Amino acid sequence: MKKIPIGTKSFSRLVEGNYYFVDKTLMIKEFLDRGTDVTLITRPRRFGKTINMSMMAEFFDITKDSKKIFNGTKIMETPYAAEINQYPIIFISFADAKRDKETVVSTIRTQIQNQWDKYDFVFENLKGFKKTNYERLYEVLADNNKNNLKGIDDAISFLMERMEDYYGKEVMVFIDEYDTPFVEAHTGGFYDEVRGGLAGLLHNSLKTSTSLKYAMLTGIQRVAKENIFSDLNNLDVYTVIDNDYSEYFGFSIEETKELLEYYDLELDEEVKEMYDGYKMGDKEIYNPWSILNYARRKVLVPYWVNTSANTMLKQAIEKADYDFKKQYEKLIKNNYLETRVVLQTSFYEVANTPNLWGMFVSAGYLTVTKSIDALNDQYRVEIPNKEIRKEFINLTEYYLALQTGQLNDVVYNLLQEDRDEFFDSYQNILMLPSYHDLNDENSYHMMMLGMCICLSNNYKVISNREEGKGRCDIIIQAKDEKKTSFVIEFKYFKEDKKDFEKALDKLSNEAIQQIKDRKYDYNLKGKVIYIGLAHHGKDVMMKWIER
Repeated sequence: MKKIPIGTKSFSRLVEGNYYFVDKTLMIKEFLDRGTDVTLITRPRRFGKTINMSMMAEFFDITKDSKKIFNGTKIMETPYAAEINQYPIIFISFADAKRDKETVVSTIRTQIQNQWDKYDFVFENLKGFKKTNYERLYEVLADNNKNNLKGIDDAISFLMERMEDYYGKEVMVFIDEYDTPFVEAHTGGFYDEVRGGLAGLLHNSLKTSTSLKYAMLTGIQRVAKENIFSDLNNLDVYTVIDNDYSEYFGFSIEETKELLEYYDLELDEEVKEMYDGYKMGDKEIYNPWSILNYARRKVLVPYWVNTSANTMLKQAIEKADYDFKKQYEKLIKNNYLETRVVLQTSFYEVANTPNLWGMFVSAGYLTVTKSIDALNDQYRVEIPNKEIRKEFINLTEYYLALQTGQLNDVVYNLLQEDRDEFFDSYQNILMLPSYHDLNDENSYHMMMLGMCICLSNNYKVISNREEGKGRCDIIIQAKDEKKTSFVIEFKYFKEDKKDFEKALDKLSNEAIQQIKDRKYDYNLKGKVIYIGLAHHGKDVMMKWIER
């Protein structure tokens, strides 16, 4: 039985270590067929970017003999098999350039140092200015106490020149998670301190270097405005909506089915509901991290966590305008949204709503299911699956200024039909937002919708839709008729009254009567609970009636 490659980053280790291997080597053929100077592929984290970049580097690396590793793979059945180990390559990963400024700077410097050490022989017998530049750059790289990136602009391009001189061949460059330092620096508040050195490093090696054969970069999003790619005549960017390279990141339906069957599991509806739903171009793709973890643990729970994207999304939501917030509410209510989505520029460079939705898509929180007007960036986006819905609970709690886990508590108590605990947990939520945030019926309605986001696999959540003889606030309809369904009606009044408790009691009864009179439960089978919630600021009264 082959081992499951959880977190395996080295392609050679994957193949030689008796790990389960999904053959993505035809990506090499597509890369060579295109012959693009610089290729940028954006994908969510944990979709196989690092292992694919390791594969590319392993295949082309002139310092290695990789024929045994690639023996029997799809690429060796093509004419491009002759290209194996034919090029000097630089392979750098910024995946660990996270957290604080010291770690980001140290990771970047260490990655470059490792490449200089690997090719130390190309620096022998240097003379004149080449020797002077070598000594200057070596001193800059060797100073590990230097907590900045000043002076490293030419560190990669200079190495490329020496490699070309030595081998007589242009250099291929592979940079994994190239945007991680930019994202981390932005979220950590030290963006201006690392931007210049990092942008200069990439600019000089990818744009102005005459020693570049081809380059491939991967990341979550495109950093468009840092003079890295400006005026680059032959840059190809492939996002999650493009068909090109779409089959190489993540697992296809067939690959997922074959993998699960190998480990005595089945690709059934429950697995699909939990992990399916992603669209890469026109292909249906499963999150490989989640599938591999499920194969190992055989427990159908969420595994995908994207801390960096989550932090940046939360910061972006704080800065978002009214337009985004209204659209976010539509997304939560309907599970989809038709809107403008921009994937070519990062949100922290252009902080508007289309770029923010682009970040949600690039980070894997939403998937594009339909192109409405691609010329004007109009798409339909959806929450892909049950696993990501759990992440949206966390985001929605943050959006509503709630404490982590509060929405889950309310939902759990509701489904347990524990009237008192439900009311207590709902009251606790009302105590957190400022009074001015609770200024109309829709404020409470939105909070309840947030609670219902995790229910949509076992329940049909209906909001503000024509049911019976009127529009209900929220219906939570059990898909299994043996389970209880819920009809919730909200009421609110603004007037300051001395005896507001009597008014709340009256309103909560009116809410129940409205449910009955307008037959909101018309299509519901089995047991139904009516809930009437009457509000006055942070005060609430509830009526709970079983049908």
